[in-house]
Amino acid sequence: MARSPKSPDSLTPPDQIPGIALPRENLRLFGHEAAERVVLNAYRSGRMHHAWLITGPEGIGKATLAFRIARFILANPDPARGSLATADDLGVDAPQGLIGKIAHGIHPNILHLQRPWDEKTKRYRTEISVDTVRRIVPFLGTTAGEGGWRIIIVDPADEMNRSAANALLKALEEPPVRTVFVLVSQTPGRLLATIRSRCRTLPLRPLGMSDLSAALAHLDTDFSPGDQDKGRLITALAEGSPRRALEHNGQNSEALYGELINGLKTCDPLAFHSLADKCADPRGETLGQLLDLYAGYLHRRVKGQAEPGSGHEPPLLPLVTWAELWEKAARSASDVDIYNLDRKAFVLDLLERHAAAVSPGANRRPPAAA
Repeated sequence: MARSPKSPDSLTPPDQIPGIALPRENLRLFGHEAAERVVLNAYRSGRMHHAWLITGPEGIGKATLAFRIARFILANPDPARGSLATADDLGVDAPQGLIGKIAHGIHPNILHLQRPWDEKTKRYRTEISVDTVRRIVPFLGTTAGEGGWRIIIVDPADEMNRSAANALLKALEEPPVRTVFVLVSQTPGRLLATIRSRCRTLPLRPLGMSDLSAALAHLDTDFSPGDQDKGRLITALAEGSPRRALEHNGQNSEALYGELINGLKTCDPLAFHSLADKCADPRGETLGQLLDLYAGYLHRRVKGQAEPGSGHEPPLLPLVTWAELWEKAARSASDVDIYNLDRKAFVLDLLERHAAAVSPGANRRPPAAA
């Protein structure tokens, strides 16, 4: 679900959490040591791939790793440098000037492409446009300083429209030397197959509990879910994503989760209407919260995992049923902002579709012919 901040800021991404360090500002990464070593070994071997596709669920550190790669390359422009032989990760001991430029989004050798702000609607656009991707051409046409490397980060690449994707593909086909593309993707299947084939994929997994706790302590020293039961529920709902844990904690998601579970359990039309009413305001964030919680519920059904903290035992349905609901919900959610759909009607349709799928007999196969 696309987020739309209330005001523009040329240095602030469209999905920033207030008070939390941006990926370009964050010098720490938790739980992805193996992925770091893959990039490190490729770089110091002199066989650095020109394009990397970092994949994984939302909010687990993909963009942080992208900037960590960029920072490391710019701080160590010579792959054959002797000190790199003993490096264990992509951490850098770089001048504050370099770190500061990257943190403020003004380093001349990094191009960070995201959804742009639309002055007419006073919202961030719902996709990365071809005009945004075309900024690559003049960026690569300038003389690179500070070691001669250029890094292009597309974050997330899933949000490119078709024209933008084709423009990126042209840039990937014949990149200049000492150029590295880093594509961040939550759903790589949405990317053109030709783009994926030109990238080396670097899959990241959700964080384990110890790494999740360490990341939360690093990102927000005031993180406190209030009580132990709430804390356990928030970390369970986060599913290894520090971002989701911070969002759930700040948005009081446990109450909305309880209402959603009750609605899914009873399939009561009044409960559905109550949830839909909460999501009706186009300026509010409840719709995004609800969709995230519902996606997590479906994800746990696909994985066969228990539902945390609710005592709810979901019905036993064929895996394909849960997967179809998950796919339809994700596809439909992306249309809400793009086509400015009625949010209440959308939520009602989503929940009624769920109720129809889980109703007795909905998934029974017709008897075989005699």
